[in-house]
Amino acid sequence: MAEKTPPPPSSSSNRRKARAARGQEKSLECRKEGPWSSSPSASSNKSPLQMVTPVQPTKSVDSPPQMVASVQLSKYDSLGTSCANVSVGSNSGAAPFDICGDSKCSVNVKPSLLEINREKRRAKERSNSVAQLQHLRPGMVLLKNFLKPDDQIEIINLCREVGVGKGGFYTPGYRDGAKLSLRMMCLGKDWNPDSSSYGDVRAFDGAEPPEIPEKFKELVQGAIGASHEFLKGRKGTSNPSVELPPMSPDICIVNFYTSRGRLGLHQDKDESQDSLTKGLPVVSFSLGDTAEFLYGDSRDDTKASKVDLETGDVLIFGGESRRIFHGVSQIKPKTAPKWLTDKSNLQPGRLNLTFRKY
Repeated sequence: MAEKTPPPPSSSSNRRKARAARGQEKSLECRKEGPWSSSPSASSNKSPLQMVTPVQPTKSVDSPPQMVASVQLSKYDSLGTSCANVSVGSNSGAAPFDICGDSKCSVNVKPSLLEINREKRRAKERSNSVAQLQHLRPGMVLLKNFLKPDDQIEIINLCREVGVGKGGFYTPGYRDGAKLSLRMMCLGKDWNPDSSSYGDVRAFDGAEPPEIPEKFKELVQGAIGASHEFLKGRKGTSNPSVELPPMSPDICIVNFYTSRGRLGLHQDKDESQDSLTKGLPVVSFSLGDTAEFLYGDSRDDTKASKVDLETGDVLIFGGESRRIFHGVSQIKPKTAPKWLTDKSNLQPGRLNLTFRKY
């Protein structure tokens, strides 16, 4: 019996096969020319972070606050990058964070004459006023309005200049991928939140911490000196240097909190045992928006005392209060004086500098 010859394919079948072939050719062409051609292959010895092309500085986007344990953490960093692809404490490949933002992109609304005159009066009152000192507890002094307007502008400008360079602001994080809801920069020595230790270089990128500006050191010495003069006039204080020991800082941790920034109750106890035993104080500068500051003898915010830290305030705690639990429960939006934001272009939020001796 003769073998049957299969019928010729129909024209519709030919058209389907032709379309499929053209689709495969187009797909191959897209792979060759498309945006993913620079992605590392499975055999590549470079990580995805090493292949990232740096971008120009852009304004940061706040990360949603989530309180975890004693610090506020977020699963994703503020630039929307999955922490699974980011080194510990790093937002490598992202633009440097600028605390002063981009003035070219801002929309300036001309204030009324009434607002202008009101701001002028407030600025004059603050510049002419004498700092008010408060004794919060043994070894803890608050110097209200201690930093003068010109000093505040200079501090912000110096932090901005250093913060956009190597070793500048970054989003600190932990090995499990969680991140603090603030930007941090270390001066003098680097502090690693994941290991709770100090070092000479930053672990995730090898950057050396910038030096502490001499202007900052002068202001720290002035604040400690003013505290000693204040304590001399208090009854029961025989030796101010015992209650609040003198200190020359070699470490400064600079934090920038957005309007939704928080920091849970914690102790500053990673300095040397000698520094902690002597009770050498922590000196904290506040600039920008007002922060609600918590402090107490335990990690229990329901039992903690509260005080508002406004722009220009300096808080010092040492001696008996050196290891107090402290944190920031909230940042009060739009509380920074207009003269400060106009002259410095500081982004909405709070800039905080804490000085200490290793």
